[in-house]
Amino acid sequence: MHWRRFNGEPIKLPIKEEVRRAIERETAKGFRLKVCIGTDSQVRGHETEFATVIVFLREGHGGFMFIHNEKDHQHYSIRERMLVEVSKSITIAYELCDLFNEYDVDMEVHADINTNPHFKSNEALREAMGYILGMGFAFKAKPEAFASSCCANKIVN
Repeated sequence: MHWRRFNGEPIKLPIKEEVRRAIERETAKGFRLKVCIGTDSQVRGHETEFATVIVFLREGHGGFMFIHNEKDHQHYSIRERMLVEVSKSITIAYELCDLFNEYDVDMEVHADINTNPHFKSNEALREAMGYILGMGFAFKAKPEAFASSCCANKIVN
């Protein structure tokens, strides 16, 4: 998996080691951190692009994020695509959760799924929420899911 910073600079270390270093650096500066992980996607013709972000929030002092993009040529229904987004976020959250526990960093998984039943993405809400909560992670959906609906969205659009 290839990760980068928002400025485009590639992350050369494995993502877990880079996250550890970021946590250690920011907490040494006295910042209380919260991490939000989210994925968004965009369909263009026969290609679906996914962007997954790890957003670090410094309590009262802004934040930064790490980004991973990938594309595939599989056709998804809206429900399937929403669940693939959630799966990508959970995979990263699961890989990193022991670090967050070790350093006492709060973490949430954000799903780009609308809580309003008038939106198509809503049909995946119950499954996504069950998947995320079942893994033991805090869950946010739109409009509170900024990591997926704002941060990751900017990367794929």
